[in-house]
Amino acid sequence: MNAPRARPLGQDADDLDMEEALALVKDPRGAADPGRGHGTPAVPAPTSEGESRTHAPDSAEGDGHKASPWSQARTNAERAARSVPRRAPVSMSLDAALGLVLAAPLSALTDLPSFDTSAMDGWAVAGPGPWDLREEHVLAGHARPEPLIDGEAVRIATGARIPRDATAVLRSEHGRLDGQGRLHATREAVHGQDIRPRGQECRSGDQLLPVGALATPAVLGLAAAAGYDTLAVIPRPRVEVFVLGDELLTEGLPQEGLIRDALGPMLPPWLRALGAEVLAVRRLGDDAKALHKAITRSDADLIVTTGGTASGPVDHVHPTLSRIGAQLLVDGVKVRPGHPMLLARTKENQHLVGLPGNPLAAVSGLLTLAEPLLRILAGRATPEPYTVPLRDAVHGHPYDTRLVPVAVRADQAVPLHYNGPAMLRGIAASDALAVVPPGGARPGQELELLDLPWALAGMGNA
Repeated sequence: MNAPRARPLGQDADDLDMEEALALVKDPRGAADPGRGHGTPAVPAPTSEGESRTHAPDSAEGDGHKASPWSQARTNAERAARSVPRRAPVSMSLDAALGLVLAAPLSALTDLPSFDTSAMDGWAVAGPGPWDLREEHVLAGHARPEPLIDGEAVRIATGARIPRDATAVLRSEHGRLDGQGRLHATREAVHGQDIRPRGQECRSGDQLLPVGALATPAVLGLAAAAGYDTLAVIPRPRVEVFVLGDELLTEGLPQEGLIRDALGPMLPPWLRALGAEVLAVRRLGDDAKALHKAITRSDADLIVTTGGTASGPVDHVHPTLSRIGAQLLVDGVKVRPGHPMLLARTKENQHLVGLPGNPLAAVSGLLTLAEPLLRILAGRATPEPYTVPLRDAVHGHPYDTRLVPVAVRADQAVPLHYNGPAMLRGIAASDALAVVPPGGARPGQELELLDLPWALAGMGNA
């Protein structure tokens, strides 16, 4: 089923959310910027996903800080993670290692297969036929069978040891028995046919996978086949999530000015998919003292906060970071939605990512700052960027990058509706976020996609 078509570039602003509408209005001075395609050199833009002020390409944000370009913010997050010493490897059982990264090469502890085995059900035969058939059967898991002599055959199961001096395995469908119980081939049995020789896949000591390989289900199977019970892996970075906001409900319908908390249920599995161990999700409300206490007492590698990153009367993240002497590494990002996001070093080897409170804006912050930081801490490889052509046009912010939910259909990125900062309907139906440059993108234009990690190994692990 095709996803809804995106709004064309020239659509009326009546259907847009406040942030999008403000990005499209003309400069009060009436001087259009022909190089932007939309908007003008200075337009009103939201400060906290809705509150507007004049915003120019290089203007200072907030209290004297300067928003980082989107790509630079991601680079800063990676650099912050690389400044942290990697935690010592741990030994984990195969099932617990799912989604982690190998801290040591995976080398074969035995030949694979460790003996000559039958690749098919049929008969092990010696020499040319027809063959006299032995009465016994050779089954997988049984002791070494008796050797064959030329002209003999024996029933054999897939995975069973090949008798010594057998020359081939004749598949069940390629043989018939005559009235005297002799086996005849209905198709020629080539020497070595359907025998997996010892060491065919690897020899003992061969390196199967290098350091840094992700322990996918297939890797766990290979490790088991190669003789492993445990793996040396890089431990998951530990994350605590602090949900801020007095207006949030944890159950039931929204009522009387209160809304449901969408980020508390959404962030933990998403963070686990990015390689993290989620230690706790704590709901702190709009309480500056509680936030200060929670941050200073946390021993997580990464703290993630939701909401409170702007400069309103109950936005306590910046004042709290200032109070504890944290170092702001990213203080606002030129991206929509989610530009009030931030990254700070709260103490040695600990960082904090402050996400905006609006759900899609929080997703933007998660993929902009938390994903690259967690990827480096977890030892995961940086994915190769790739582009996909747009099926439909997407309007853009005059100066900032936009992250827009898209569905990938027939090698095209289809922009989805419901992509406002407070909306999750679009992202819930999407395969990726398209990175839309300032000014928007036309049909057929190649855009970078940020994959959503739903299928990554480790999503369900704590």
